[in-house]
Order: sequence, then C-alpha cells, then structure tokens
Amino acid sequence: MKRKIYAELEKWKQEDAGRTALLIDGARRVGKSYIAEAFARENYKSYILIDFNRVSKDVTDLFVNYLNDLDLFFMYLSNYYGVKLYRRETLIVLDEVQLFPRARSAIKYLVADGRYDYIETGSLMSIKKNVQDILIPSEEHHIRMYPLDFEEFLWAFGNETLMDLIRVCFRDRRPMGQALHRKAMDYLRQYMIVGGMPQAVEAYRESGDFDQVDRVKRDILELYRADIVKHAAGYEMKVEQIFDDIPAQLQKHDRKFRLSSLKKEARFRDYEDALFWLGDAMIVNMCYNSTEPSIGLKLNMDRITLKCYMADTGLLISHAFDENGIVSEELYKKLLFDKLEVNKGMIMENLVAQMLTAGGHKLYFYSNTSRDDASARMEIDFLIAKSRISSRHNISPIEVKSGKNYTLSSIRKFRSKYAEQLHTPYVLHTGDLKEGEGILYLPVYMAPLL
Repeated sequence: MKRKIYAELEKWKQEDAGRTALLIDGARRVGKSYIAEAFARENYKSYILIDFNRVSKDVTDLFVNYLNDLDLFFMYLSNYYGVKLYRRETLIVLDEVQLFPRARSAIKYLVADGRYDYIETGSLMSIKKNVQDILIPSEEHHIRMYPLDFEEFLWAFGNETLMDLIRVCFRDRRPMGQALHRKAMDYLRQYMIVGGMPQAVEAYRESGDFDQVDRVKRDILELYRADIVKHAAGYEMKVEQIFDDIPAQLQKHDRKFRLSSLKKEARFRDYEDALFWLGDAMIVNMCYNSTEPSIGLKLNMDRITLKCYMADTGLLISHAFDENGIVSEELYKKLLFDKLEVNKGMIMENLVAQMLTAGGHKLYFYSNTSRDDASARMEIDFLIAKSRISSRHNISPIEVKSGKNYTLSSIRKFRSKYAEQLHTPYVLHTGDLKEGEGILYLPVYMAPLL
C-alpha cells in the first residue's frame, strides 16, 4: 500500500547521506517492517533485514563481540545472510530493535564507520527496560509511523483524486456539494469502522467481508494484550485494566479518564507508568487538559486530567462491541449506514483524535468545571495552535459533533472569554462546509487539513 512515510525515507536518504540512522517508531502491525523492506528493495543495490524477533544468537553475538573490528563484523554478517555488501549502496535494517537494545547502542559506531545505511524499526522505544543499559545514540533520526490516514485509505481503494478536491474546498472555504459530500462521508464511515491498520484495510479491500476484517482487528488486539503481559513487567495488570476500560471511559459524556473507575481512591502516580506504557507503545493517543488556552499549550498542561483515545478507531470498535467475541457483520453495516443507536460521539471524537495525531498535532482539550461562574464552565474537545505564531489570536477550539442536532454553548463561551487568544473556531460535523457567527463548520473528513 502507498504510504506517505515513504517520502520521508527518501528525504532522509538524500539529505542525511549516511550521517544518521533512521529510527521508525510505531505500534505493532502498522507496517514498519513492510515499508522499511520495500524502501530497501527499491533504493539500494543490496540489503539485509535483521529481525530481532527471531534472530539467532550467532547474529546478536556479533553486536557484542565484534564492534571493535567492523571489517570482521560485516564479513560475518554478509556470509550469515548470504548478501554481498556494497559501500554506500547497502541498507541494513534492524527490525524490532527494542528486543535487543545492544544493537541500537551499536548504531553510534556503525554510522561513524560510514560504509552503509541503517534503518531501525521498533516500538516501546522509550520504556526503561529497553534503554536502561545502553547509551542512546545521538546519530538517530526519529520518525513516527501511524495507521493509514484517511488519504492513504482512499489510495488503497484506488481513489487518488478525492482528497485533492477536499483540499481545494477547504482552502477556498467552499462546500463540496451534495453528491461529493455524500461520497466522501461514505468513504469516511468505511475508514472509521475498518480503521487504518494495513492488514484490516487489505482484508476489507480483498473481501469486503466485515467478519473477516473484525477477525484481523481482534488478532491485533490479542497481540497487544500479549505484548502487555510480556513487556509491561511489574505493572501489566494496571496496563491491562486501563486498556480494557478505554471504551467505557470514552462512553462518558466528557470522555475524561477517571482512575476511580479502576480502583476506589486510585491515584495518578499509581497508574502513571501504565499510562505512559500504552502511550509509548502507540496503542493509545493521550489528550491532556490545557488549563490556559494560549500559546504554550504544553506549559499549561494538567497531566492528571486526560483523555485516552485508541490510536486506531477501527480497533476501538472491535474493542468496544465484543460481547459475543466478534463484532457481527450486521452491526458493521448499521454503523456504515449510520443506523446504529449507540454513542457515535465517542467514535467520531476518537477518529478526529487519530486524524489530528497523524497530522502532527499533540492533543490538548480545555475543561473548566467552575461551580461559581457559569460563563467560565465549558468543555472544548480539542485545542490546536496555528502554524505561524503571532502576538495574538493563535489558538483554535475544535468541537466534534456526530449528530445533526447539537448545541454550541461551550464554543460560544470560549469565543467570548478568550477573544484575544482566539484564531478560528471549528465545528467538525457530518454536514458540508459552511460558515456562520464567526464559526467555520467543516465536514469531519477535513480534520486532517487543520
């Protein structure tokens, strides 16, 4: 499948020219190994892929015993894999490198040697267990890989033009028109329920069978559970508790994650490591309350007040509707045709969180529960800063609306209270683009363009 990250790999090869190794960080099954090998095959004379998930001790011993003699190191490596190495024309891929941190530490010496290029792929790159005994190499260029975004999903189904039209309408603040808006929303609902995990998208593209798609997603969820047991040693029960409770927490009106639902009188410091683990594994997208909606949203971040979204909305649906062990084809079709009486707000908000994250945004929301001042009491789903900062008017509030009938009391209060900080207020809804009362109403499929 065509992925945007491929262009970043090409840029790294051209601009860094061997001065850094490229580290691709991402959740399991987002396609890291696939894209690294495809890039190697198409851009180098030869390549070696070392998969630390199943590599032999003979290979790992090379990283322990032969870094002081790289001529011998490469000779053994070349012969073990039966691949001839060419100076500046060979790529060595260290796949799932977090499973053998010594190899990541060796990047410092391999890059300094300058003979070949290196790509590392992995997940859980920052947790203590994977870095405690190594020197993190400064010679790494770090990029993150996410599930397919909406445009990549369209590409997977052979549609190369719809997102270009959406961009033009967004730029010109022009409605799509009834027919094309309906078409874009049909694609968006498919994206929402299938998700962006490559295997799930491929299963849907090849079969159109939602039962098959759900089995793929459920296998991925089970893989995540196995990872939790294996890699979250010491606090795996807390990680599992949070993971299992995500749909119920998002079902709540304000979506805030309340630890008290896991354990009475639970404190943040007791669960901080577990939350960080899920975020670092890129299984979830964390969204923090920014107590002051001004430039420097991170400076005003309340780490204790947060929302916990699934990184892939398709996985959220399989995670949430699992009473019978598998989400039925009938339920999927009701979601697809917008006929299911469930809290679609949590699904749509999760989708927007996924889209904003893929677009490079850190996630923040604004919540003020003042009992004394009704004008200050408001809940804003997301806050984003504009790309070019000025002295005023830098922050845009975003409200996500899944139904046709909704109120906008919070965003109106926000406009009044924070007029100096306000840039463009957005409402993401299921209707076409329109403007009114100083608010820009956008169809949800335009969220990636913010």
